[in-house]
Amino acid sequence: MKVALIGASGFIGSGLLAELRARGHQVTALVAHPEKLEPADGLEVVASDALDRQRLAAQLAGHDAVISAFSGHAQQDVRGYYMRGVESIIAAVAEAGVPRLLMVGGAGSLEVAPGVQVVDTPEFPEQWKGTALGARDALERLRAEPALDWTMLSPAALIEPGERSGRFRIGGDRLLTDEAGQSRISLQDYAVAMVDELEQPAHSRQRFSVAY
Repeated sequence: MKVALIGASGFIGSGLLAELRARGHQVTALVAHPEKLEPADGLEVVASDALDRQRLAAQLAGHDAVISAFSGHAQQDVRGYYMRGVESIIAAVAEAGVPRLLMVGGAGSLEVAPGVQVVDTPEFPEQWKGTALGARDALERLRAEPALDWTMLSPAALIEPGERSGRFRIGGDRLLTDEAGQSRISLQDYAVAMVDELEQPAHSRQRFSVAY
């Protein structure tokens, strides 16, 4: 497929980029700092601003799918900045006529008990709250979207570089934990789950989650 990857040089974006390229997809990496990536066979690197809707729509046109790893974590107003970007991305995908949008979600909006989300628990780290609330806002925004074919993939509570095992569990809106009560996934296996969804859609207009 011809895939536009927003935020391809970031932490999760870089994992997605590696998996997409390993499977032979043609990738347009849309990044704020193109000097961070080297163009290569099957990879076009394009300077992009997710908040510039008109320019973004033109860059997205002609792709089979968009994967957004857009993040606002480095911004002062993380939650507000992220949602401005999400609104711009949703509008640009629609304007460009791209049939699918897959979005990186957060673990904060997953439930640990009925009606209780991870981000609302006392143990949730304050420094990640803006990011988590922004991702929750984005999920609510997507769920209200009347026509777009979207999918959001939330990782486990801990996502870090590790092994690409291809072995993990797929869940829904509940936080998945292992027998020791840990919720974790490697960046590489998160990317496998996302690209699996790209290739074989199973969660149209849904959020799903992945963990060991």
